[in-house]
Amino acid sequence: MANRQNPTLRQRRLGAELRRMREQANFTGSHLARLLGVTPALVTQMESGKSAVSVDRLHEIAEACMCANAPLVDALADMARERERAWWDEYRNVLAAAPIDVAEIEGRAKRLKSFNLGFIPGLLQTGPYAAAVFARGFTPLPDREVDRRVNFRLRRQQAVRSGEALYVALVHEAALRIQYGGPAVLREQLDSLVIDSDLPGVSLRVVPFDTADFAGPSENLVYAEGPVPELDTVQADSSHGSHVFDSPAQLAGYRAIFDRIEAVALPESESRDFIRSIVKEMKYRYE
Repeated sequence: MANRQNPTLRQRRLGAELRRMREQANFTGSHLARLLGVTPALVTQMESGKSAVSVDRLHEIAEACMCANAPLVDALADMARERERAWWDEYRNVLAAAPIDVAEIEGRAKRLKSFNLGFIPGLLQTGPYAAAVFARGFTPLPDREVDRRVNFRLRRQQAVRSGEALYVALVHEAALRIQYGGPAVLREQLDSLVIDSDLPGVSLRVVPFDTADFAGPSENLVYAEGPVPELDTVQADSSHGSHVFDSPAQLAGYRAIFDRIEAVALPESESRDFIRSIVKEMKYRYE
């Protein structure tokens, strides 16, 4: 079987977990290759996601590395079995890798949390608001590209609107007030937020400006829970692009960050009232 030229995020993650499994056993790639009866090059290719890993091979690696974490091995086996194309695969030759990686993270998660400081979470954006966000990027985009990205973002929302994944959206007041697209677009977006906050499985909570001792991050974050904690993933947006974190130390740090944010965020009902108060304020100001 030919090596993959561009492994997907999931394929790379499976390889990374195999590498972690080997490193926890204090094995070099060459030593594991001897135990498996394969070449060191094949071990490198499997750990980079460029070579497919069968379920049988996965169990051979787990046994060789003396991995006793049965739930993790079972979850990795499920990843190794994945063969069907997902909806986001249709966009692999159309969009850059970053938004597709985000859709893959969201689409495979059993529970999602996000924190947004600069804009409304993508999973809850309206079409006009999303178009305004894309139009205000660092590099101006043609209308056709904006439309393509908006349609992709709206398709991503199916993971939340279908109830497939539980979703906790933590939104800073700054994101509720920045007027992407102008007052009318923002008002429509805020009205939509209130409606979406009643969706089954959706919890929307606001962090107001006057929250005392808020020690939140400066970037927008998504925390995606996997089938086992070891397979959780964090995706962060910054001015330098999209970044994915999945090491045990990184995951522990981001869990602590989200715990701090949730500790100071308003309850759901108060958050809805808070958003409605901003809408009322905008009506008074702009009408």
